[in-house]
Amino acid sequence: MILIDAVYIHETGGKVLLDYLIAELEKSNNKQIFYLFDDRISADFYALKSSNQSLFIKASYIKRLNFYLQNKTRFSKVLCFANVPPPIELNAEIYTFFHQYIYLKIPKKYPIKNSVIYYLKTKVIKFLKSNTDFWIVQNENIKSLLKVKFDLSENRIFTLPFYPPINAAPSLKRNPVGFLYVSNPFPHKNHYRLIDAFCQFYDQEKKGELILTVDKSYKLLWDYIENKIIENYPIKNLGFVKREDLGRLYQENKFLIFPSLTESFGLGIVEALDSGCDILAADMSYTYEVCKPTLVFDPYDIKSIKNVFIRAVYDKNLEHSNSKVQNKIKELIELLTV
Repeated sequence: MILIDAVYIHETGGKVLLDYLIAELEKSNNKQIFYLFDDRISADFYALKSSNQSLFIKASYIKRLNFYLQNKTRFSKVLCFANVPPPIELNAEIYTFFHQYIYLKIPKKYPIKNSVIYYLKTKVIKFLKSNTDFWIVQNENIKSLLKVKFDLSENRIFTLPFYPPINAAPSLKRNPVGFLYVSNPFPHKNHYRLIDAFCQFYDQEKKGELILTVDKSYKLLWDYIENKIIENYPIKNLGFVKREDLGRLYQENKFLIFPSLTESFGLGIVEALDSGCDILAADMSYTYEVCKPTLVFDPYDIKSIKNVFIRAVYDKNLEHSNSKVQNKIKELIELLTV
């Protein structure tokens, strides 16, 4: 039996990738699979085969440890989907999907509380690293950093980017001055600098529209955006957008602007590229791993972001962005099931 350990996965890009992996496993695999889920997604419905099983538990180290102690001889292969190897040694083939760049390098000027949390989690991963045989990452940059950070041999790390295709929308007329940023507002996503840069750009040029997807539960940032809207800046905050609606949203706007300070993959960039957007992105290694962007900027510098808005609007000779990523979901499925 195969174990997919997805404890700790309950939102954002990790949840999108998990849903995609489950759908593909259920379509293509004849072996028995046991899914261990975070109970924060217990309301989600997964169409599993009758031969497969699932369990929702609280996302805690103790609960996860108890599960492994009770089932330590049950599985022949294990995929830990949330960066952290098993809490005990198993007589099985173990893969750990590592997809959190901040464990490898904390961004500059990151909130102290968040930095301490990630530092402690990194210590846990280092402590448990001998409990996994192999690591799976989304790009070569993560592979290089992971190898150094945890002192791993290169042949134990597989680069297997995978991502679900975005739903195609009918051909739509794009807003030529529409700047879209699809992202939850974690600190490293850099919303405040983006908003300030856009407002400075609009004060100067009186052009453009900024489209955001900030949920109401993030009250401080939500209120900040609402105040800018009250001040008559052309900012549209759509809140949470269902994945099935993203294709249309991307195709309604010419540009994806992506100021994140750190990413392990940059799923939003890949989705926007598949939908025909041009990419204005942070001058960071993750950008160049997934695409040749139209323009880049310093994500720590509001003036640099503002100048990209100006060039995007006025420069008629900009090159279109190009993707560098191939979806390797088939290779990943084969690794787990053969």
